[in-house]
Amino acid sequence: MSSIELIAAIVFAIALLHTFSVKYFEQLAQRSPRNAGLFHLLGEVEVVFGFWAFVLLGLMALVDGGDRAIAYAESRKYTEPLFVFVIMVVAASRPVLEVIKGMIETLAKLAPLRTAVARVWLCLALVPLVGSLITEPAAMTLAALMLAPLVFRPGIPERLKYGALGVLFVNVSIGGTLTSFAAPPVLMVAATWQWDSAFMATHFGWRAAIAVVINATVVTALLSRHLTEPALKLPADRAPPIPLAVTLVHLMVLSAVVAFAHHPVIFLGAFMLFLGFTQAYPRHQSPLILKEALLVGFFLAGLVVLGGLQQWWLQPIVSSLQPTALFFSALGLTAITDNAALTYLGSQIQGMTDEAKYMLVAGAVAGGGLTVIANAPNPAGVTLLKHGFDDHAIGAGGLLLGALLPTVVAAAMFLV
Repeated sequence: MSSIELIAAIVFAIALLHTFSVKYFEQLAQRSPRNAGLFHLLGEVEVVFGFWAFVLLGLMALVDGGDRAIAYAESRKYTEPLFVFVIMVVAASRPVLEVIKGMIETLAKLAPLRTAVARVWLCLALVPLVGSLITEPAAMTLAALMLAPLVFRPGIPERLKYGALGVLFVNVSIGGTLTSFAAPPVLMVAATWQWDSAFMATHFGWRAAIAVVINATVVTALLSRHLTEPALKLPADRAPPIPLAVTLVHLMVLSAVVAFAHHPVIFLGAFMLFLGFTQAYPRHQSPLILKEALLVGFFLAGLVVLGGLQQWWLQPIVSSLQPTALFFSALGLTAITDNAALTYLGSQIQGMTDEAKYMLVAGAVAGGGLTVIANAPNPAGVTLLKHGFDDHAIGAGGLLLGALLPTVVAAAMFLV
């Protein structure tokens, strides 16, 4: 263990404590108007890891010199933060959102339930499973945008909002495991361990699908008496229909970004064309969520910088455990580290048995809803839904409690 690794571990621990304190900073902002700007900044969970990543780089510069600090920052891979930024913006564009909304509306009207109840159930069950095709960050973005006016609004008890948030985060984390390319923790090991989509579907997918349905059904039943039908829009309020050609272009860009998720030069180029297209046809667009997506990308980039120096204590834990103990350790460690980072470290260990590999990934995805940092799409959900909570902030303790039962369901299915 070097001095820089020890410093990085301390800074990482402080950053974790900061994520659990964001609601406190928002309360301080209300009590102290003079310093409200600073407290609001520190209360933005998306800022936390980026902020402390800069602190770490500053400390590295003092200890090892500026050149070493810059070299370390440039050695990290930022493909995932860039991908999440791009996929959030494209998936949240009005044409894509209208397609998914239309699918949800059609199925909700066919379901033998009140339409509002069916909508919520489909957003919590179907959309996370669709994440196996469009990637988890896209599924999180779409589900959060559709759930916001239905569940995360005044009139819904705060405890049920946290319950719905916990289910959403857990279901997105496990719902992407039907394929080998949609869930970040699976992506980290799929090529090394030669896990293709057929393997994922037969070993993880069916278990995840059952857990997703159970979780969505339970929380929707608890929410049902609080759900109301949205007011009908007047004809003057309705936006003009989107031409099919515009919708197809958006879907093509979304497909290209997903297909080239590991090639930032390609998906960023497609994104530049997408931005130009939205400017050319502004009447068919809603405001792009550039600010929200940039904040999420900043959060994940900070996690990449901070997480790159935690291998010295994480890898010995992962490599020393028996399969069942590894499952529960991975589930717990995921709450304080990104699950993709955890599985990446596991992929570097030589001689792991097939059972140990399964337990590591199963534990990592099962625990992906416990905290904001546990799974890469979670910060996107927080950004899009936090305004529906008291103080416009999501408490780490409330999220942990809301995710506990759906995590238990997911863990039980993966251990079957």
